[in-house]
Amino acid sequence: MLNLNSVMVGAKQPQVLAAFYEKIIGKPADMVDGGWFGWQVGSTFFAVGEHSDMQGAAKDPGRVMFNFETKQVKEEFERMKAVGAVVIKEPYELQGMWIATLADPDGNYFQLMSPWEGN
Repeated sequence: MLNLNSVMVGAKQPQVLAAFYEKIIGKPADMVDGGWFGWQVGSTFFAVGEHSDMQGAAKDPGRVMFNFETKQVKEEFERMKAVGAVVIKEPYELQGMWIATLADPDGNYFQLMSPWEGN
């Protein structure tokens, strides 16, 4: 059985994304190594770092999205919007879950999702 243990986001200016995600995650990076910054978020390690092939904003920002789970989707949405996240889709309900989509400074989409409690 597989376990997804980390997500890495490549950037041309990782310091900009690191400063943004410090505000989103609510704490300084747990790991800083060269041009890489990482946080333990729940059971997943989330990292942003320099990638020489990245240029400008994400060309297909919705191709891969990562989700931050929270029971307070609406409150976290407002907090993240206030610290600079770009609103892609306001919170909405889907089959008993609340979901909101935002973007980081490079245009990468991420979502807030309430815990899945369905069958």
